[in-house]
Amino acid sequence: MNRLPSPIAMMQSLIALPSISSAQAALDQSNRAVAEQLANWLEPLGFCCELVPLPRQPDKCNLVATLGRGDGGLVLAGHLDTVPYDEGAWSSDPFTGTVRGDRLYGLGSTDMKGFIALAAAAAARFRADQLQEPLILLGTADEETGMEGAQRLLELGRPRARHAVIGEPTGMRPIRAHKGILMESIRISGKAGHSSNPALGLNAIEGMGRVITALQALQAELRATHNDPLFAVNHPTLNIGHVCGGDAPNRIPALCELHIDLRFLPGMPIDDLRQQIHRCVHAAVADTAYGVEVRPLFDGTPAHGCEATAAICRAVEQMTGTPAGAVDFATEAGYFGAMGMDTMILGPGDIDCAHQPDESLRLDRVDPTIDLLAGLIDRFCVRPHAQS
Repeated sequence: MNRLPSPIAMMQSLIALPSISSAQAALDQSNRAVAEQLANWLEPLGFCCELVPLPRQPDKCNLVATLGRGDGGLVLAGHLDTVPYDEGAWSSDPFTGTVRGDRLYGLGSTDMKGFIALAAAAAARFRADQLQEPLILLGTADEETGMEGAQRLLELGRPRARHAVIGEPTGMRPIRAHKGILMESIRISGKAGHSSNPALGLNAIEGMGRVITALQALQAELRATHNDPLFAVNHPTLNIGHVCGGDAPNRIPALCELHIDLRFLPGMPIDDLRQQIHRCVHAAVADTAYGVEVRPLFDGTPAHGCEATAAICRAVEQMTGTPAGAVDFATEAGYFGAMGMDTMILGPGDIDCAHQPDESLRLDRVDPTIDLLAGLIDRFCVRPHAQS
């Protein structure tokens, strides 16, 4: 067995390296130090480690660490970035990795530096010459903002593997499906004028009212035509989350902007949904003089579904004793699926404490997680051709 720091020490080391992703430039940070620390641990174990920078954010990178040769095998993946934190709201330093009671507290402990450290601990039980198919530990960048790290891997068509587990916080409950996310900005332009005479202008807020009514009808249509009982919220949801228009009650507003969030089911392509939204918005004001602009707030995250019959799904169900389910939040799994990997989501953290002060990981899940991941490595890398 190869030697590494203890799992707790590795988690504390990763937590101590800030790697915040944020749309606010003042808060956004590189994840390179985290990737380099993992590479320093994995290379002595025989892993070939490559840092893959992001074209638009060269200070951020993916880590692709491979033990063994060839295609196929198993990917154990997690993102190396975290969300920002609420300064002053934590009971201890968010970058210390404090053990208190039965938990380890720290930013990223559950989402999801903890999983990456435990994956490394599981990998340390194996040598390259034991593997018939490769083991790949994958650390991605920028998951918490735009998922540019996963998009970059898809562009490169790598890694090439058959099976993957993403260690997002699921409380060790296997997840085989999640919804996708689409966020759009809609701008309606009219004409300013004095409120005493509506004929002098064209009220953009009133135009947006027509758009909102049309979007509500679209939401009802999507709910009626798409349903998946695997999900707790078993239909697509469209949220009208932000509206801004006008500047004074006595002035006809010339502009109004709306932001929407659409969560959709597996089997619903992003491009098709985006076109539906565009048609809906334009049709709502087609008989008017309003100007319309619809643009994405980000590229969107695809929904994901792994077949219940997939070998990786059957394996994690057997090892956990729990049937695979679905979640309404999104992960990078859709990108992995697009690369041809049967992908499950399974991690020791709890989503209820992610993105919150005093984020923490239960210590009684550390050893069971390492054992489970080692079992998957044995099943899909050491004995990939053994009968299930």
